[in-house]
Amino acid sequence: MKTFTLDEAQSLLPLVESLLKRATESKRAAEEIDTELTNLGRRIHIAGGMHVNIAQVAARRAAMEVELQRARESVAEIDDIGVQVKDFETGLLDFPCRVDDEVVLLCWKSGEIAIEHWHTMESGYKGRQPIDDRFRRRTSSGNSGSTSRPN
Repeated sequence: MKTFTLDEAQSLLPLVESLLKRATESKRAAEEIDTELTNLGRRIHIAGGMHVNIAQVAARRAAMEVELQRARESVAEIDDIGVQVKDFETGLLDFPCRVDDEVVLLCWKSGEIAIEHWHTMESGYKGRQPIDDRFRRRTSSGNSGSTSRPN
């Protein structure tokens, strides 16, 4: 598992925030197309049938798939960096960090200006605590090139 120092995690925030925003926007666009197609299906059912431009419907379905794929790719990019997407809807991200021979998670939520909290692997978001001096005095994760993950 890749780990980050607080400084490394902070420096990645603009990138991961941008990827998260792109994923969220794509998911929202896909949901809008899905609602549009669902409403069309209801209108057809209520009317007992109607003429539909099949090519246009197929194009809208294809556009929805493109948006969903874009969202999946954005989340995969975040994951490839080593950052954990904990809650896509609220924009909750965790950055693994080694402190005092223990791996903990630096915790950031969309809308926060900086990473200001951490929690243990077991406690999750509810166990968030303010960043303390143990995190600020570390300058190197020692494995910035490591991307191996447990199986």
